[in-house]
Amino acid sequence: MNADATTSAAEVAEAARIISRAGLVEAFGHVSAREGDGFLITATRPLGGAAAEDIHRVDAAGEAKDGATDVPLETPMHAAVYAARDDVNAICRTHSPAAVRAGSGGLIPPLVHGLGGLAGEVSLCGRTDLVTDGAAGREVAADLGDANCLLIRGNGAIATGRNLAEAVVRARFLEERCLVGDGLAEEDGWRAEILEPRARWFEKETTRAWAWMRWRYGGDS
Repeated sequence: MNADATTSAAEVAEAARIISRAGLVEAFGHVSAREGDGFLITATRPLGGAAAEDIHRVDAAGEAKDGATDVPLETPMHAAVYAARDDVNAICRTHSPAAVRAGSGGLIPPLVHGLGGLAGEVSLCGRTDLVTDGAAGREVAADLGDANCLLIRGNGAIATGRNLAEAVVRARFLEERCLVGDGLAEEDGWRAEILEPRARWFEKETTRAWAWMRWRYGGDS
């Protein structure tokens, strides 16, 4: 999936089905992708059965263009991240168990295995309430900063990407990084001199991981 390509509602729905079937969301979670001066976002229906007609177009402030009343409560969070980060074109909002546990403990998991690096840089947000207005969205965007993923204390995580494929893969490997790093201290993580040579493979591995996730968890709604 090209970072510069126009994203369709069908592609957002596919990404939603994949993160659901991969166990990264249960009843709650959403997927969005930048489109023009706004973005596409999933409805508040089960993501595992998402189809193109379940995707809403919203403006830059997160207001539904089609008058829909079933856009996620946390749509302002997506709007704030897109406003703050020109490099972000897709967001996955997840509640995967290991990431929830790490965020609840206020801990960024150490990077202790190569594929954990596919999550990119991880930051932490201390907010526990839902992100339902512009001010709260800006708070989350500030805590994300230049990172790729954000653990929200007691409230899951977000994974961003230049495209949907990258956001989905980051969400999946954020969960794996949290699982593998559980109980380990920061000093157990890789030093820069170990990480930098390994990181040269991350882009190719992201492409392969996306292909695998589409094969394993994809399919029609």
